[in-house]
Amino acid sequence: MSTRTVIRGGLVITASDETHADVLMEDGRIAALAASGTPAAEALSAERTVDATGKYVIPGGVDAHTHMELPFGGTFASDTFETGTRAAAWGGTTTIVDFAVQSVGHGLREGLDAWHAKAEGNCAIDYAFHMIVSDVNEDTLKEMDLLVEEGVTSFKQFMAYPGVFYSDDGQILRAMQRSADNGGLIMMHAENGIAIDVLVEQALARGETDPRFHGEVRKALLEAEATHRAIRLAQVAGAPLYVVHVSATEAVAELARARDDGLPVFGETCPQYLFLSTDNLAEPDFEGAKYVCSTPLRPKEHQAALWRGLRTNDLQVVSTDHCPFCFSGQKELGRGDFSKIPNGLPGVENRMDLLHQAVLDGHISRRRWIEIACATPARMFGLYPKKGTIAPGADADVVLYDPAAEQVVSADTHHMNVDYSAYEGKRVTGRVETVFSRGVPVVTDREYTGHAGHGVYTPRSTCQYLT
Repeated sequence: MSTRTVIRGGLVITASDETHADVLMEDGRIAALAASGTPAAEALSAERTVDATGKYVIPGGVDAHTHMELPFGGTFASDTFETGTRAAAWGGTTTIVDFAVQSVGHGLREGLDAWHAKAEGNCAIDYAFHMIVSDVNEDTLKEMDLLVEEGVTSFKQFMAYPGVFYSDDGQILRAMQRSADNGGLIMMHAENGIAIDVLVEQALARGETDPRFHGEVRKALLEAEATHRAIRLAQVAGAPLYVVHVSATEAVAELARARDDGLPVFGETCPQYLFLSTDNLAEPDFEGAKYVCSTPLRPKEHQAALWRGLRTNDLQVVSTDHCPFCFSGQKELGRGDFSKIPNGLPGVENRMDLLHQAVLDGHISRRRWIEIACATPARMFGLYPKKGTIAPGADADVVLYDPAAEQVVSADTHHMNVDYSAYEGKRVTGRVETVFSRGVPVVTDREYTGHAGHGVYTPRSTCQYLT
């Protein structure tokens, strides 16, 4: 049975345009747009009309970096696919790309199947997967080809976490060579984990055990060094590279230099690096543990380089790296030893609002907001124009956004399954009002109307920025 909804009178904002238009959704897709008040708009008929006067009508957010139910540090990320995707919907995100994990000694397929089992039937919004490659061998390389063919087109490697996810330069080079042939994209956690482990050991031996030392041992220069090395390995392999959670001025400079040289190198940053700093890591009474993530928070002066990178397109994407651990019982595992604090922050619900605040603060334009949060992640990971825009034929993933509503970010009101907010008490202007996922209202006038199982798995094509 056909279901038609028309959204009237809003300001439609995409990465390329801002226009007052009416939007017709039918059978889960965008069917038509027409300038508001014109005969064409008046001709749009539907069973349901939504008044968007005074609101923005924007594409649903695409968060290309989340970790639901991730095992880490002897515990698990506290959001399940059910709770995490529900929170994402509340925050105006309608697609996540999560990370399936290959365990050492096991195949990629085994890890991917395990993540399918976690997610299937539990998601409020659509989802896709990247693949974490922890064990590069001949079988792994062959499996990479098969995964690309079926829509898992990106592979994450770690220069950090020796003994867990770490790959050495030879393993990285082999995976990059394979991705150069099969069209996949290597995503890199760029930190020199071997050197960091030495600094961790030395800090603990000196009795430096508080959360702030997590940031001090994971030095910006070691992020920059690893970023440089990853770029050169990708250049040798003839492969594209996407560097995740860029946090440091020096790492941005490495990306900018590579891009100026014409290399297919891309970078992502996250709201925590744009809005938080080592001041948070240094909060007393172990409160700083709430802010332990890797790459770590940096001194505030790094933020200017990140904002500049987003404006100059040396950084293309803002994702959350959503990987929440409760303060009580999880972050507390590291009392007396910062190296045992689970690494990760909650944020999947906050990204769209924080970036709208950045528009009001003058850091980015409205269209750039949509570009870095919706359109570019969709293009980067082979989901565009199905996701990331409002255009005929696109999925009807649409958010009605009130740009004037004021809110205070708090764990008391958020929907993530975690007992604190990384942005507790922050005042922001702008708020999600109504969210459609494939034309179905999952948040309606600030009430949750979605359900687990609405979200479907979405295979991806290869990166759309590569010729």
